[in-house]
Amino acid sequence: MSQHQATAPGIPKVTETLADWVVTIRGSDIAPDVRREGLRTFVNWAGCAVGGASHETVDRALAAVTPFSGKPTSTVLGRHEKLDALHAALLNGITSHVLDYDDTHLKTIIHPAGPVASALLALAEMRPISGYDILTALIVGIEVECRIGNSVYPHHYDRGWHITGTAGVFGAAAAVGKVIGLNAQQMRWAFGLAATQASGLREMFGTMTKSFHPGRAAQNGMFAALLAEADFDSSERAIEAPRGFANVTSEKQDYSEILDDLGTRWESALNSYKPFACGIVIHPTIDGCIQLRDELGEEKIRHIRSVELTAHPLVLELTGKTAPKTGLEGKFSVYHAAAAALLKGDGAPTAFTDEIVRNPEIIALRDRIKATADKTCHEASVDILLTFDDGTTAAKRVERAIGSKEVPLTDAQINHKFTVQSALVVGESVTKALLETSWKLEELKDAAEVARASVPVSTAKTAAAE
Repeated sequence: MSQHQATAPGIPKVTETLADWVVTIRGSDIAPDVRREGLRTFVNWAGCAVGGASHETVDRALAAVTPFSGKPTSTVLGRHEKLDALHAALLNGITSHVLDYDDTHLKTIIHPAGPVASALLALAEMRPISGYDILTALIVGIEVECRIGNSVYPHHYDRGWHITGTAGVFGAAAAVGKVIGLNAQQMRWAFGLAATQASGLREMFGTMTKSFHPGRAAQNGMFAALLAEADFDSSERAIEAPRGFANVTSEKQDYSEILDDLGTRWESALNSYKPFACGIVIHPTIDGCIQLRDELGEEKIRHIRSVELTAHPLVLELTGKTAPKTGLEGKFSVYHAAAAALLKGDGAPTAFTDEIVRNPEIIALRDRIKATADKTCHEASVDILLTFDDGTTAAKRVERAIGSKEVPLTDAQINHKFTVQSALVVGESVTKALLETSWKLEELKDAAEVARASVPVSTAKTAAAE
């Protein structure tokens, strides 16, 4: 090993150890309960990818990249278009995140599946891969990105990096590298190629570019693995080197978060699934407001004089937009989310459209909402106080919202979430078939069946059937 590649005294061989683990771990090494949570992650991701497929963000991205796409091998889920695998990974990463309805690793606020699953399924249409191997690679990729995220969070995030993009590229590289059979040397190179492409800025929240981050992480991670497969070399200590990922992008480098208990402590088993289509720090507020609406009745809600929210400072930092103008901005406004939950009882994608954000009734209530930051309040908690025109009040405290680790979504709730958003895009019959196929992932000899099952029935075929 050259002097340039030598590991500094006292610094563990993080990149090398992680690469060795990715290459050697087998599907049978992963406990059944962890594989089951990985399957729930995949099903949730597939529903979100189809649910976001008709968003204008996707239309614009397709218009931009289609002229430059290579052989159209891989499906943009929920659409008729196909692109080359790299561009399909990009688009499916965008679709799965554009509604902000995807999964969340609560410790780091990483949305794990988008970068990893988008890359894997796009590749599976180009190079046949079994569903069992896809699920193994998905779990391994999520483990890599979340452990790397753990090692630099929260300092990395506080600096302004969008951790789903920056850590997600490592997960995609690991997962693709796993299914294409990289050796340990090549996997180290893949991590180096991923590290040098790690990007995403929190400044972009509330715009189309936020969903570009997991899409680009999927595309760049796949590209990193494919370059490494061709023996395109890179640094072999890209994570821990003095000018490597952890030191350049964070003041914190806790490598024990990456290396300790590999294969026995599973971050992927801690994944959570959003019941509401917005920034996860708003979920306690939406949950509490919907509970209050259900308890008090719609008529009482219409006589609210004021709303007071008390939440952790991070809630206001991330979602403090007081006057959102678009649906995407509304996803980062605790004020809009509370108003929509109280007046409409809604936190689904339908609560975050341009039309709803500009609704005069929503705006009128939104302007009567005050949010106060309290650092003693847990990030996942909120206190809500409603005051009515007659001077009476109603209060609600939410310790942990639905969808959290403490109150997880059931399989039935994931199915409902999948069905509601997917049916709006591809119809009920395609949605039903896709949901069934997604749950059968491990049994599929060809994982690309999932992508094919997501394609909507053409208008012509529908008319003929009728």
